[in-house]
Amino acid sequence: MAVLLGFGAAEAGEITVPAGFRVSVFAENLGGVRGLAVDPEGVVFASIPSRGRVVALPDRGDSGRAADTVTVVQDLDLPHGLAFRGGYLYVAETGRVVRYRYRAPTLTAAERTVVVRALPRGAHHWTRSIAFGPDDKLYVAVGSSCDVCREADPRRAAIVRYNADGSGEQVFATGLRNPVGLAFHPTTGTLWSTVNERDWPGGGAPPDYVTEVRHGAAYGWPRCFAQWRVFVADPTFADASRCLAMTLPTLELPPHAAPLGLVFYAGRQFPSEYVDNLFVALHGSRAGLPAAGYAIVRVRFDGDAVSIGEFSRGWRQGDRVIGRPVDLVLGRDGSLYVSDDHADRIYRVRYTAR
Repeated sequence: MAVLLGFGAAEAGEITVPAGFRVSVFAENLGGVRGLAVDPEGVVFASIPSRGRVVALPDRGDSGRAADTVTVVQDLDLPHGLAFRGGYLYVAETGRVVRYRYRAPTLTAAERTVVVRALPRGAHHWTRSIAFGPDDKLYVAVGSSCDVCREADPRRAAIVRYNADGSGEQVFATGLRNPVGLAFHPTTGTLWSTVNERDWPGGGAPPDYVTEVRHGAAYGWPRCFAQWRVFVADPTFADASRCLAMTLPTLELPPHAAPLGLVFYAGRQFPSEYVDNLFVALHGSRAGLPAAGYAIVRVRFDGDAVSIGEFSRGWRQGDRVIGRPVDLVLGRDGSLYVSDDHADRIYRVRYTAR
């Protein structure tokens, strides 16, 4: 398990961030905000799965707060992941990926095209996240249909890669029970993902994790899980020999921390020691389980990932839940935007100590 970094925080409301940073509400009352993206002109976009919408949140006049909420696409089936590429807005519904010709000056999207058809939809894990890699390929994260089982569809519990037009389907990596966040290291171009592990019937669980994802690698699920840098056979299968061929995740997290969105910091607003750091949103444990997560953590690198520590906390205080971070995106000005589907807000984190 990685070593935790020290944390010096300055309070901003009830959610805290390190000294020199400030967190503020950028948008609220959106209807259950989840995925985030930023268009080529710097406008923040968000998916609202429960309402089948994708909205734009323009900050007119650089006030630090969304001036209004513009519905760009609607009547979607649980939209979650968003991406912009080559003049198009890509949206991951639970069972497919669609794209629209996007017009930034008018915040409009038209000419819908289904890019990836017939993804395994819904079931135990319904979110579909997407990202474009430095190879200009489209990467899609698909969670398992169950807690622990043998999947009939090899695209379940996996990351699948496509050409930008949806052709050339290839399973990129497997054994990832519920991969959610997708991000590419700005220097090495390697893919990273967050993974929510299995649950035990009594409420326990092995560690969740954030990991570099290698092409062709298998990360254990359903037969094996990682705990303290060692693979353990799941008692459902009880075949430890199968674990020897698995790839260990990079960084373990507390069980039920529920890591979701992640983003590498490639801006210029934060101090230089934050450049190329990886920020990860921990959505937090569900009701009835020991409290875990409810934070934003920061992964530092020295060639390899070397440590992980808290960046933002205060999202849960005792039994009182203030918020649950979902997704992260970097604004054009270098600010960090955070979606919260519990308080139904998007927060803006900026560095103000210059």
